[in-house]
Amino acid sequence: MMPRKADTPHVPLTPEEIAEDCHKAYKLGASVVHVHARDERGEPTYRKEVYARIFSLIRERCPDMIICASTSGRTDRDPGHRTEVLALRPDMASLTLGCVNFPGQPAINTPDEVATLARAMDLHGVKPELEIFEPGFVGTAKHMLTLGQLRAPLHFNLLLGSRGSIPAGMRDLVYLTDSLPPGSTWTAAGIGRHQAGVNAAAILMGGHVRVGLEDALHYDPQRRVLATNEQLVRRIVAIAGELGREIASPAEAREMLGLGRSHS
Repeated sequence: MMPRKADTPHVPLTPEEIAEDCHKAYKLGASVVHVHARDERGEPTYRKEVYARIFSLIRERCPDMIICASTSGRTDRDPGHRTEVLALRPDMASLTLGCVNFPGQPAINTPDEVATLARAMDLHGVKPELEIFEPGFVGTAKHMLTLGQLRAPLHFNLLLGSRGSIPAGMRDLVYLTDSLPPGSTWTAAGIGRHQAGVNAAAILMGGHVRVGLEDALHYDPQRRVLATNEQLVRRIVAIAGELGREIASPAEAREMLGLGRSHS
């Protein structure tokens, strides 16, 4: 979901708001930020100059943080538009490996479109973050690996609990992680009321987590309290500490993901 101010006043939209939210999360221990750019009206945009401003502000305030850009085609499927941000050389970029029926609209990603995005990421030295909404996407990743369209080791972002995706049960998460190619790294994200539960399960299983307002607007499963990105990061840091998992520094996260130094 791409929230707007009408959905929650806490969503950052301008480059300055995004960088400020990012810095708050960074100070709490976040190592990676996933970025969607917005235009002057708050609508999603692919424009490189907007992304450039966002990246510059983030790197100024969080110099070693890993930046993962969106190449989502939910609002614009043109491959040229979706790959424009890659010329800025973010550390990573999202790559959704198939079609998803989101509640509001479908996200169409044909095999040719996915292959085009993967080639562009490889050309620019950007590591794909493979977005997995259902088990068939893992099979697609393995096939692309066999064809040489992806390079091992792979990194997966497992998204559970949205209508149209795999459910957010513990068995579902275990099934997905057991299906991944050996040597892969993975994070797990729960959509909506499933965020905290999926995050905690991932921590217990030795994986990593994604949190944020893109996945859940509310802090509580009952949807009574609107969250901030800062609150969601603080909660997961506390949960990880209680469960004996130390928060990785950006340098440690780069090593885990096989990334070099920031492109700043």
